[in-house]
Amino acid sequence: MPPPTTYRVVAHARHDGPSTVSAACSTVALDATWGTPPTGDPGPADLLAGSFAACLLKNLARCRDLLGFDYDEATVEVTARRQDSPPRFVEISYRVELTTPESPRRVDLVHQNLRRFGTVYNTLASVCDVHGTVSAAPRPSPADGQAELVP
Repeated sequence: MPPPTTYRVVAHARHDGPSTVSAACSTVALDATWGTPPTGDPGPADLLAGSFAACLLKNLARCRDLLGFDYDEATVEVTARRQDSPPRFVEISYRVELTTPESPRRVDLVHQNLRRFGTVYNTLASVCDVHGTVSAAPRPSPADGQAELVP
């Protein structure tokens, strides 16, 4: 068995200023304040929900390569619910919307794969309720959205 993959991020905060987290080649501003108005930057819960959404999108790209699943666009909406006492997430729900020519059976197969092979998905599903839907809209035909020419 290969050794586990390791990920490393570095976060930095000033008591009187902005906070950031650096991962891979990117730095993201974040809200790590307490007792002050929100900064407008994502906080830890937003980043967790964003990681979950990124996991679904990355797994969808995996399905494109491994299963030949064809799609033009994907939109993921994630809602994370937490409780205060004890502080923890109790539910994560998601909605994936695809533009695809694939059949409903293939869309269901992809949804099964998203649930089965997502690392972040499975980690969160082991500690809270995770559920969601995947829906598909057909690929627009070339004539859609074009004005009809009148001779």
